[in-house]
Amino acid sequence: MRVVLAEDLFLLRDGLVRLLEAYDFEIAAAVDSGPGLSRALAELDPDVAVVDVRLPPSFTDEGLQCALQARRERPGLPVLVLSQHVEQLYARELLADGNGGVGYLLKDRVFDAEQFVDAVRRVAAGGTAMDPQVIQQLLTRREADRPMGRLTPREKEVMELMAQGRSNAAIAAQLVVTERAVAKHTSNIFAKLGLPPSDDDNRRVLAVLAYLDRG
Repeated sequence: MRVVLAEDLFLLRDGLVRLLEAYDFEIAAAVDSGPGLSRALAELDPDVAVVDVRLPPSFTDEGLQCALQARRERPGLPVLVLSQHVEQLYARELLADGNGGVGYLLKDRVFDAEQFVDAVRRVAAGGTAMDPQVIQQLLTRREADRPMGRLTPREKEVMELMAQGRSNAAIAAQLVVTERAVAKHTSNIFAKLGLPPSDDDNRRVLAVLAYLDRG
């Protein structure tokens, strides 16, 4: 699996390269600036991009803007954002096209190597990997007349765990219920969101994207 990595801090960038290579990822490019990221994404056609939000030369939201532009040029390009902050406007735009393959993790809340590597693989496969704090900040406006307003409190709990990329088994363990109960909740969620029968993984991604992009 080929990765383009963008991180301006040398020690962190080098550490991420070593970590991903240890788990058999191929680092197609490891860059330290917005222009370098744009070139790498345009020329190397990676399987997934791991991107810091704040890159030179602006040190504002350059990394995220480069990733958004790359997704416009190559719809569905998997992007995992690593950041110290939640950039709400651009995070919503990242989620808005409904193509899946997106993640947003806060650097100081990535607790171990396997957690991070699992998130990279999940995003590369077209899934989602969202930090719970990111989810909470994105869900600041709740409108009862939208489909999400029809979800029960338990269904919303299931949705938040789905957004983190949890499987039904993991959700059941977290909520201390049976997998059968979780399957029933997810079926109700799909119905309330008007998602027709299809591959279950695809419907999970569409449901998560709808949930995160509401409001």
